Amino acid sequence: MDFTPHTPDDVRAMLEALGMQELRELFADLPDAILEPELNLPAPLSEQEVLEHVSELAAKNAPAGKAFLGGGQRPHFIPSIIPALVQRGEFLTAYTPYQPEVSQGVLQAVFEYQTMIAELTALDASNASLYDGAAALAEGVLLALRQTRRMGVVVSQGVHPEYRQVLATYLHAVGAELRTVNLQDGLTPEMEFGDEIGAVVLQSPNFLGAIENPAPWIEAAHAARALVVYVADPLSLALLKPPGRWGADIAVGDGQPLGNPMNFGGPQFGYIAVREKLVRQLPGRLVSQTHDVDGRRGYVLALAAREQHIRRAKAKSNITTNAQLTALMGAMHLATLGPDGFAEVAKASVARAHALAAELIRLPGVELVTPEPFFNEFALRLPRPVQSVRALLAERGLHAAAPVSQEYGENIALFAATERHGDSDLHELVQAMGEVLS
Repeated sequence: MDFTPHTPDDVRAMLEALGMQELRELFADLPDAILEPELNLPAPLSEQEVLEHVSELAAKNAPAGKAFLGGGQRPHFIPSIIPALVQRGEFLTAYTPYQPEVSQGVLQAVFEYQTMIAELTALDASNASLYDGAAALAEGVLLALRQTRRMGVVVSQGVHPEYRQVLATYLHAVGAELRTVNLQDGLTPEMEFGDEIGAVVLQSPNFLGAIENPAPWIEAAHAARALVVYVADPLSLALLKPPGRWGADIAVGDGQPLGNPMNFGGPQFGYIAVREKLVRQLPGRLVSQTHDVDGRRGYVLALAAREQHIRRAKAKSNITTNAQLTALMGAMHLATLGPDGFAEVAKASVARAHALAAELIRLPGVELVTPEPFFNEFALRLPRPVQSVRALLAERGLHAAAPVSQEYGENIALFAATERHGDSDLHELVQAMGEVLS
């Protein structure tokens, strides 16, 4: 982004308009300690010396290491075209496109994103993204409660525990009741729901990586006239039956696997898709396609049910400027790979994960906790404390064995593999695990 400093004439014109003589008058309310702090700066350097100094500082950074961490954050290959496109000024600096006549490019890109998410989930409509997967789940459940006018929520323990913590915070604020159903042998048991339940939440693949059969929960929920919120890893939808075809009403998840780097856990974007009857309950904003008086195609914000557009009391959510830039990265990723390429990434990830699991469970004392079939993450019970294993692997330049809450059992850790992990990477981790555990 270009930066054009103010000229002395610009500054003088501004001061005259403000009735001031000096620029310092503009900051008269600020203390001198802030305006003129004592700075202990080194002697000035030439451009060449600055570049050499910065290079020396950068060389002190430790390499990131190879990541096999689970829990929804995984390293996937990101085609170079994505960072090149997303750093264009029209995307990088775009705020809410309030004026469609000057925002057609951004609006069309968001519309394409919405279309891709709707197709991926087999549902009718998607909004212009949310902050992350946890926020998307909370918004999806609140949507279901508004629609059903009930205040009971049942959630599977297979839903990411951090998502459940965020959901509990949201529900406490509105006075809703949240009940968690524990997993049995790594899977969600069949349930029946009472008429006080407005939302039922299931995740597949679940937090331990197992692929669930959501049909019994969805049938039971609909029999009780509750809505189903289905949490899904978007990469899994390249191979698995999508939420809409299972009969789910709302699909949510985190878009990190779609063209977004791990970046120490963010920024990311959350997606949400719904059936047509729920479109007016969507949080945030929706981009729609229309035609002008001359019949030319155009794009506008429609059904923007947020505080900036309608009366606060009628707003569907307090979601404001969302993770639009990272969502567009997801759309670019899907468009670059195409359906076949996206499926190839998913297949390679599954194959690598199963190959890694097969080798790790051969180590003494290591037990596979996740029931098969699983996707590209799995949980292992280790013969020693997970935190120590995690630390010792990190010393070897490997990030693996993500600790799992004790609600799932003792000494359980998540592992993941993707298309970025070659045979040598898997061998390196297995060898390091053998050394650490012995």
